[in-house]
Amino acid sequence: MLWTIAVILVILWLLGFLAFHIGGGLIHILLVLAVIVIIWQLVTGRRSV
Repeated sequence: MLWTIAVILVILWLLGFLAFHIGGGLIHILLVLAVIVIIWQLVTGRRSV
C-alpha cells in the first residue's frame, strides 16, 4: 500500500510540475514525506502488507 501511495504522489507531482503549476508546493511536500516514509520503512526493515 505504501508503494501505491508513493506512485500516486509521483504522478500527481509530475502533473502539477508539468501541467498545472497550481498546488505544486503541496504536492512537493507530500512527495518529500512519501520518500521519507519509504526510506524509514527500508531502514527499519519492516514489511507492510
